[in-house]
Amino acid sequence: MKLSDVVSILNAEVICGQTRLEREVHAVFASDLMSDVLTIDSEKLLLVTGLVNIQTIRTSEMSDIKNIVLVRNKKASPEMIELAEENRMVIIQCSYSMFRACGLLFRHGVEPVY
Repeated sequence: MKLSDVVSILNAEVICGQTRLEREVHAVFASDLMSDVLTIDSEKLLLVTGLVNIQTIRTSEMSDIKNIVLVRNKKASPEMIELAEENRMVIIQCSYSMFRACGLLFRHGVEPVY
């Protein structure tokens, strides 16, 4: 699924990486625990989280995750956006809960990591 489809399904807003919405995602991992994110080894991954601090971007950078959805109407800080842009990441924000966002993505064919 393309990130542009994710934006549509989640009725979301693209915060950074608007020019990279043609990227494909094949799996979703949802967590607010960045230590759990560090254990994931998956390509074309979409991280769904409600954690909005610079550690989200740093952890994603270390894990080669380029696509992030912020849930629960959380807003990315300017520092997060700047670092995400430097790393060619996409940040998407939506108002849905983590459960609902993941359920909608699963219903539309995106697989869980495990």
